[in-house]
Amino acid sequence: MNGAIELTDNKSEKIDYDYSDYPFYVRKNILSHYPDFRAPNHWHDAVELTAVISGEMDYNVNGRTLHMRSEEGIVVNSGQMHFGYSEQKTECEFVCIILHPMVLCSIPSFGHDFIHPFISNAQVPYVSLSPNCLWQKEIYDRIISIYKNRQTETAPLRILSEFSAIWTLLYENMPSDDQKKRRRNRDLFIVKDMVSFIQNNYTEKITLSDIARSGSVGESKCYKLFLKYFSQSPNVYLNQYRLNKSIVLLQTTDMPVIEIALSVGFSGASYFSETFRKWTGKSPTRFRRDFPRIQEQRVPLAELSRRARSL
Repeated sequence: MNGAIELTDNKSEKIDYDYSDYPFYVRKNILSHYPDFRAPNHWHDAVELTAVISGEMDYNVNGRTLHMRSEEGIVVNSGQMHFGYSEQKTECEFVCIILHPMVLCSIPSFGHDFIHPFISNAQVPYVSLSPNCLWQKEIYDRIISIYKNRQTETAPLRILSEFSAIWTLLYENMPSDDQKKRRRNRDLFIVKDMVSFIQNNYTEKITLSDIARSGSVGESKCYKLFLKYFSQSPNVYLNQYRLNKSIVLLQTTDMPVIEIALSVGFSGASYFSETFRKWTGKSPTRFRRDFPRIQEQRVPLAELSRRARSL
């Protein structure tokens, strides 16, 4: 977990999938596990499906904010900047699933006819899921079903089947793509470049000037873009990203706090601890004690079979 995170060739974040043999990410989480009740803003080529189980949260996609409550959710299309948060710091329990639509392409024509038209549709950066709309409620229910069956012997088959049904509903209900509105969003590409720079260099000393330069803009433009897309300044985003990385190290290693602080880019243990307490309400040591260590979550298919036989 040390050093810069892995990025793909197009600078999107590389997903740490749950299964060693299949590109499926299926997790249940609570918002309070993130510093200041705010998940890190990110983007990737895969599609992200979120279903709120209890509580509520705000969800930002490309600078636009939606409010989600229990039994509601969202499907974020490929390549969109997104994150969930709560300004009021209220709890939210949710299921998050990340799947790449290309897993549905058993033959090339599937990608051409059914996958690419959706992920390239400029009218669909996301799809809100409401319990009052039958097809959206079905997608929500299938997200929950994927989570419930994630550790069965046939989990990969079940996930693929549910995802196929979800994609059918998304495709059948997507709006037509207005070619005139498919202009490249230059600001979004600039933001992605600046975020990628932070993700690649957060362990080093980074200034506002460095971040702005990575997007080929001035500091004022950089500051305004971060406020627009993330509702926070570049330096606040950087500190939050470092804190999220430190939480992973606190939960998965025995590294001393001072070593963690330096490894994620803080200048010392004192400033790190002060910032950590401000964002989480706990010291790093107390946080580590209160949250049990997270073990490696990737599950080989053979292990799924063993678990199923033991039931």
